[in-house]
Amino acid sequence: QVQLVESGGGLVQAGGSLRLSCAASGMPFSFYDMAWYRQAPGKQREPVAFITRGSTTNYAEAVKGRFTISRDNTKKMVYLQMNNLKPEDTAVYYCNVGGSSSPPSRYWGQGTQVTVSS
Repeated sequence: QVQLVESGGGLVQAGGSLRLSCAASGMPFSFYDMAWYRQAPGKQREPVAFITRGSTTNYAEAVKGRFTISRDNTKKMVYLQMNNLKPEDTAVYYCNVGGSSSPPSRYWGQGTQVTVSS
């Protein structure tokens, strides 16, 4: 049974940084692409960043140059380093199993809240 557990969210001022973590279990982690999505209040969930099993990355335009996705296959972890945060980054952040060339999989964690104050 695939389980994803996100952590690391919080309240931060604009311009600050946070590092989100996602712990995966119940799957051969190193074989899968992984992703981060976010959902702001009143908006649809949207993709933020992807990392292939070979650690190739790509990002949504809104976060390019500010966010960095990474993974540690030995720990079955995926991370999202978020720098220069903006109020519009406020959302619940979720990790997901899968890559950018397909819709998100049905495997979601509980999410972690990121709130950026101006």
